[in-house]
Amino acid sequence: MPPPLPDRDDTIFAPASGFGRAAVTVVRISGPAAGLALDRLAGGRPEPRRLSLRRLRDPDSRDILDQALVAWLPGPATATGEDMAELHLHGGLAVRSAVLRALGRVPGCRPAEAGAFSRRAFLNGRIDLTEAEGIADLIDAETEAQRVQALRQLDGALGRQVAAWRETGIDLLAGAEAALDFADEGDVDDADLDAALSGRATALRDAIRAALADGRRGERLREGFCVVLAGAPNAGKSTLLNALSGRDAAIVSDIPGTTRDAIEVRCDLGGLPVVLVDTAGLRDTADAIEAEGVKRTQSRIRSADLVLHLVPADGKADAGRFADVPVLLVRTKADLAPEVPGEGGLAISAVTGAGLDALLDAIQAAAQTALGQGDALVTRERHREALSRAAAHLDRVATAAAGFPPELVAEDLRLAVRALGEVGGHVGVEEMLDRLFAGFCIGK
Repeated sequence: MPPPLPDRDDTIFAPASGFGRAAVTVVRISGPAAGLALDRLAGGRPEPRRLSLRRLRDPDSRDILDQALVAWLPGPATATGEDMAELHLHGGLAVRSAVLRALGRVPGCRPAEAGAFSRRAFLNGRIDLTEAEGIADLIDAETEAQRVQALRQLDGALGRQVAAWRETGIDLLAGAEAALDFADEGDVDDADLDAALSGRATALRDAIRAALADGRRGERLREGFCVVLAGAPNAGKSTLLNALSGRDAAIVSDIPGTTRDAIEVRCDLGGLPVVLVDTAGLRDTADAIEAEGVKRTQSRIRSADLVLHLVPADGKADAGRFADVPVLLVRTKADLAPEVPGEGGLAISAVTGAGLDALLDAIQAAAQTALGQGDALVTRERHREALSRAAAHLDRVATAAAGFPPELVAEDLRLAVRALGEVGGHVGVEEMLDRLFAGFCIGK
């Protein structure tokens, strides 16, 4: 079950740096007793927002725990919106453990659960939900493009845009509600009001749809550009996977049907995340296990961003298997046999390395076209679903305002505003919060 909502009247603490032996460990404290923690351990609070060298002592025995740099950060102008403190300790495991135990004995202080600091920042209005998701994405970023996209989210690129759309929607809703409330006054011509409402709803709908028409670049960049290696048994798929990944990720054998399940390797190509997938060889087989492997291969092919159709240099390509997905024909084992005349494709040899650079360039070019460089606004399915609902409600207003019951126009606008609010976490967020912050690292 997801963790319960935290009690914001208590004070939390956790290491903000990684676990394990290190030169320095930073411990963050947030909540009303943060100042008390400094009083008990550091002998008082230093000047706000300045690091001060102090001896940290056990609050009960007064034994020295460490000599550390401490900072006092009074709220609300802090990362969480609460009083905060930081302890910059020596990074030994014994030092960190002793200090964390001592903090646990300070009244009102307790260890933080995963994502507690970012969650408090959201609940206290320091960040919105899209920025919190940017923090999670930045923690998980493995490539340059993922880092850039996560920073855009953390900087509020989507949050600001959705907030502007939501303000426009609220303004439209206010006009529709006013028309309902004063329908008997006769001061406003209904036809003029319907035209104005329809025009503004159309513009807002089109702006949202333009952001959605991005080929799902943001989601695909988070997950990685999926490249499936497919072909008949012994076409060289596992050998190529090992050559491209630079390690023995898959078993290579002359026995057909060795690969039974998909093997994934994540790579960084020019700052773009690429997932290479080795699959079972495509053939008819009576072996039940191998047949299941072929079935899974076909499923991975249908969901791939790019399929490398591997065919030995002297073999015949079967393009009909891959009619509905982007395909690059790759001629393997070029060192053993000449290419079939007229067949085309990119000739490579995983043994000699011939053609591998050209293949990597081709994969990178395809990934670059599909993913961009982290410039997409929409980066999660949650964003896309909420924005699609908002656009659908606005479409009803834009196309049916004239002659449409005004109560239903107002209701569609209300639902559109609500859907936009869900993106930034203004409404309906409890379940989303539990899912998001439960995946954060402790203290982040």
